[in-house]
Amino acid sequence: DILGEEEEQDRVPPQKLQLLGESAELRDLLRNPHLRQLLLALEQARDKSSLLRRLMQEPLFLEFADCCLGIVEPPEEKENVLPI
Repeated sequence: DILGEEEEQDRVPPQKLQLLGESAELRDLLRNPHLRQLLLALEQARDKSSLLRRLMQEPLFLEFADCCLGIVEPPEEKENVLPI
């Protein structure tokens, strides 16, 4: 598998993915039946990109996405963050 530079930047290393499984905050979010239903619908959707755009309007889904991003890319690791 040869990935372009842009595609490589979008990959999450396995060590970071493991952190998702260790997060108590993420586990708590995933206990929510509504969020689980949203994720199941996304998994089963034929047009995932269209559904994902709609889900990004759902506060609960945004909370889930923010939690995941905060785990795999903590604020101190993000590029272009200005020091306070």
